[in-house]
Amino acid sequence: MYVPGHFNEDNREVLHAHIAQNPFGMLVTHGKSGLDANHIPFELAVEGDGPGVLRAHVARANPVWQDVANGDEVLAVFRAGDAYISPNWYPSKHEAHKQVPTWNYIVVHAYGRITVRDDERYVRGVVGRLTRTHEASQAQPWKMADAPKDYIDTLLQSIVGLEIEITRLVGKSKLSQNKEARDVRGAAEALKAREQSRIGDAMLARRTDKPE
Repeated sequence: MYVPGHFNEDNREVLHAHIAQNPFGMLVTHGKSGLDANHIPFELAVEGDGPGVLRAHVARANPVWQDVANGDEVLAVFRAGDAYISPNWYPSKHEAHKQVPTWNYIVVHAYGRITVRDDERYVRGVVGRLTRTHEASQAQPWKMADAPKDYIDTLLQSIVGLEIEITRLVGKSKLSQNKEARDVRGAAEALKAREQSRIGDAMLARRTDKPE
């Protein structure tokens, strides 16, 4: 990924937060059958100041877990928001007419080594933790015990666990840091008016000190 210095995000806590808040990632592998991409929810586990571990599961029928070998390098991509930016939203455009459309976004690339975990206990743990995390906001959170035990046991046999030991995190927050402060504010407010507050708020939070 091309990351100009002004768009680089290297704060590990920020990168971990982006992953935790946007856990539906794209797993890119290059196994025996060539390049492949799978879209799956991940659990991020962090101990100390390390880069962390990603855990997930896929259907046993999905060939990805047999296509890769333990220790293969893989890439997990997490998108934390994106938005089209019109040049009309920049005050400076109406003076000099020297602006063009662009796209702002926040993304994290997690590189790591994969291990296939065809282990019922491991898979049960991943499913249980993912369920607790994503059901927490429900008025009556669903839990695995709500379903018949034999039903859950059968389903668990049809999935396989994946674990990725993260070796490198690369983050990019393209939020108009290369623009004048008034142009950042103008575009951010336009996004917020269009109910695209995620990128709009992020732009205002990262607004540069360029002169008005």
